[in-house]
Amino acid sequence: MSFTVAIVGRPNVGKSTLFNRLVGKKLALVDDTPGVTRDRRPGDARLMGLTFTIIDTAGLEEADEESLQGRMRAQTEAAIDEADLSLFVVDAKNGLTPVDTALAEMLRRRGKPVVLVANKSEARGSDSGFYDAYTLGLGEPTPISAEHGQGMLDLRDAIVEAIGKDRAYAKDDVAVTDVDIPPGENDADGEDEEPIYDDTRPLRVAIVGRPNAGKSTLINRFLGEDRLLTGPEAGITRDSISVEWDWRGRTIKMFDTAGMRRKARVTEKLEKLSVADALRAIRFAETVVIVFDATIPFEKQDLQIVDLVLREGRAAVLAFNKWDMIEDRQAVLADLREKTDRLLPQARGIRAVPISGQTGWGLDKLMQSIIDTDRVWNKRISTARLNRWLETQQIQHPPPAVSGRRIKLKYMTQVKARPPAFMISCTRSDALPESYTRYLINGLRADFDMPSVPIRIHFRSPDNPYESKKKRT
Repeated sequence: MSFTVAIVGRPNVGKSTLFNRLVGKKLALVDDTPGVTRDRRPGDARLMGLTFTIIDTAGLEEADEESLQGRMRAQTEAAIDEADLSLFVVDAKNGLTPVDTALAEMLRRRGKPVVLVANKSEARGSDSGFYDAYTLGLGEPTPISAEHGQGMLDLRDAIVEAIGKDRAYAKDDVAVTDVDIPPGENDADGEDEEPIYDDTRPLRVAIVGRPNAGKSTLINRFLGEDRLLTGPEAGITRDSISVEWDWRGRTIKMFDTAGMRRKARVTEKLEKLSVADALRAIRFAETVVIVFDATIPFEKQDLQIVDLVLREGRAAVLAFNKWDMIEDRQAVLADLREKTDRLLPQARGIRAVPISGQTGWGLDKLMQSIIDTDRVWNKRISTARLNRWLETQQIQHPPPAVSGRRIKLKYMTQVKARPPAFMISCTRSDALPESYTRYLINGLRADFDMPSVPIRIHFRSPDNPYESKKKRT
């Protein structure tokens, strides 16, 4: 059985830098600004033969329980209680502070193993800070440089001594990475069979939206615990945090993301990093839930986020949150449906679900919509059915004529799924108007029951075998 390690310490001592070093990826946001990390982020660490779960946490500070810092502290304390071992990181360069002393006392009271880590030990003048760490009463400090990777062997030895060799080198049957690589399509061109949808495989879902739309509250309600930091303040979430849970026997890996404001308003470096992390989560997800604030829906930024998700080729579901604050629900629901059809023509048939992350109302319906949308996103249609359909479409609405000669669509096949993409062999593909492409896409949606997901159609003209002869003459 593997073990879990929490990285704790006051703000700006290098916890997230050490986390990134141990997981081998730049997963956690790192900046010189104190207090960048707010939620606890898990990852799979590898350290010279050791494999374990590592949890990055917010910097611990003395604060009122109801304040943002107080809620961050509660998240960190939950990580300490969950972990088998804590890496208590202090700053050897700048020395100890009264906060370090208070944190050391808190860790001692919990009675769990602690490894004292003196980070930034490569800096000039760090010796005094290193020796001061002995006064914390947590044993010998381990000098490291998380930024440059120095002292990792000593850190490994300290972890093994604290947790015990038997526990440290126990092997798990399965290793899971924090950020999955998107699966390959495994789609062969021209396949005629229509594979059955696998409703047992894990599903990756990203939750996105404007700041303060209720994304973290929604995920906490799914999990049934205060796993993510929430509150009335806008922009609390910074890192894209992944959590796993089961819904009706299916593993769901859900990514909470930072709120995405209009690009012109994003000026601070840290917010740019947070938005970039959210965009990365969208690209790694399969289905993306765009959370709208039902009290002020369809802001310009909401529409831009939906458009972004569809351009990335993800399956999309709309969630109108804060439904518990709506009084005339029938009138508002009818208005939302009308606006969805009118303002999002590129996502015709997109599933939209009113929910309340605060009370849990509508969450089962939202999850069912996510599953149904993913089913469409993975859909495959046989070549035979597509060509019969293409012939019918041309009879009902023939392609236009160019220079007196009508464009003919000869052959159609699905080249990939996730999202569905099709290839049509035709004459004069460069002259086919965009309006006819839209006609075909709308027909595919209606006739093959493919609402809400992006559909791609690529046209290809066969090579003219006489072209080279014409050039020679």
